[in-house]
Amino acid sequence: MKENAGGKISNYLRLAVTAILAFGIAAGSAIYAAPKPKDKMAGKSNGKIILVTPAELPELARQSGEAMLLHATQDGRTVLYVEQNGGGRLAIFDVTDPSSIKRERSVQIDAAGPFDFVSSLNDSEVLVRFRQGQGDAALDLRKVWAPAIRTVPGLKLAGRTENLGDDGLIVTSQTQASAADYQIVESANSRGAGQVFDVKDVREELTNNETGTTFLLTGDGLYLVRRPEVEESKLRENQMNQPG
Repeated sequence: MKENAGGKISNYLRLAVTAILAFGIAAGSAIYAAPKPKDKMAGKSNGKIILVTPAELPELARQSGEAMLLHATQDGRTVLYVEQNGGGRLAIFDVTDPSSIKRERSVQIDAAGPFDFVSSLNDSEVLVRFRQGQGDAALDLRKVWAPAIRTVPGLKLAGRTENLGDDGLIVTSQTQASAADYQIVESANSRGAGQVFDVKDVREELTNNETGTTFLLTGDGLYLVRRPEVEESKLRENQMNQPG
C-alpha cells in the first residue's frame, strides 16, 4: 500500500511539473510571438527623422504626380492636393496627423493639361499655370473636397509671380523646374552619426511648418519626411492652447 501510495504521489508530482513546464513554455511562446505595437507609418528611421515611402501610404499616393498643394481648411485640418493623370485628376489627402495620412477622395477636374500651383489668390483660390503655354487659371477651393478650375479674366502673362501681400500678385518671366535626386541627411545625435536616406526623381517639395513634415512628390509616388519631435511639440502646444 505504501509503495502504491508513493507511486501515485510521484506520478502526481511528475504530472504537475510537466504541466507547469508546459504552461511556462506556452506563456513564453505567447510573449515572444505577440506582435509589437508600432507606428502606423513607421518608415525608415534613425530616431530624429522618419522617411515614409509610397508603399506605406494610401493607394492613390503610390501613383506618379505632376504637382502638389498644401491647404489649411477653416476647421483646422491640413489638406494635400496631388495633381495626377496629366492634370486630369486631383488626389486629396488629409495630412493633419503625419502619423496617419488619410485618403479622402479623388476628383476629376476640367483642366487643359498638366499645370503647376503658382500662388494664392485669396483664402480659397490658387493661381495655377499650364505647362504647354496655355496660360493661367484659378483653382477654386471653396468646396475643399470638390475643387474646380476657372479662368481668370484679363490674365495673359505666364511667368514668375511675386505676392503683393494679400492684395494680389505680380506676374513676370517664365521659369520651369525639373526633377532631381534628394538625400535626406539626419544630423548627428548622441547615438552617433545620422543616417542618409535616398529619394530619386523628386519633382516637387513642400513642407508643412505646423508639423515639420516635408512632402516629396516623385515619379513613384509620394514620400514623407517626418520629424517626430516637432510633431510631439506641436501636439503639446495645441493641448495647452485648448480651453478647459
